[in-house]
Amino acid sequence: MSNLKRQEFNRILQAFLYPFVWVMLLWMIKASETIWGFDFRQLGVYPLTVKGLQGVIFAPMIHSGFEHLISNTFPILILGTALFYFYKQLGIRITVLAWLMSGLWVWVFAREAYHIGASGVIYAWAAFLFVSGVIRRHPRLMALSLLVAFLYGSMVWGIFPLRERMSWEGHLMGMVSGIVLALFFRGEGPQRKKYSWELEEEVEEPDDPDNPPYWMGPTSTHTH
Repeated sequence: MSNLKRQEFNRILQAFLYPFVWVMLLWMIKASETIWGFDFRQLGVYPLTVKGLQGVIFAPMIHSGFEHLISNTFPILILGTALFYFYKQLGIRITVLAWLMSGLWVWVFAREAYHIGASGVIYAWAAFLFVSGVIRRHPRLMALSLLVAFLYGSMVWGIFPLRERMSWEGHLMGMVSGIVLALFFRGEGPQRKKYSWELEEEVEEPDDPDNPPYWMGPTSTHTH
């Protein structure tokens, strides 16, 4: 394996590590519920109650059943790896902020019920990756945006109240938080290369039009 390929493999492996560790924790929590009879669902977000605030921290770690957990496992691994691969320096901040923002908004705006599951963070990741790729106009990131839209475009239906026991509020708040974070961090992370014909020459206007700045003659030496 060449050095370049080895570096690329290590980069992918490092990006995969973060979502993989989270998924392992989720499965350990669900297994402990099953083996020892625990029920962590009451640690979810319950809107507008002091006790329900704990769910802002704990809700993304809790799932109603193995079917719920399985449905979230692959999006976490795929979208999480993409996030930490392309936005290595922003990955932790985006995840933590999306986690807290979506949870707090659910606590404020959602209906009275326990809201649990990692879907809010997943929707935030998907929205961030899609919107960031579009607004940065970076070729690789735009390709990633198209891939996210192709793989997870159907997720948009999850923000509507189509299923009674589904926390569409969590999905919606996650998506909104992802869009907000994409706009807020648009100046950080990978940026599209600007070509020479896109750069406008900046000319300094004189403060006093009657006394323009002195320009050195063609025989003078300039440093650029």
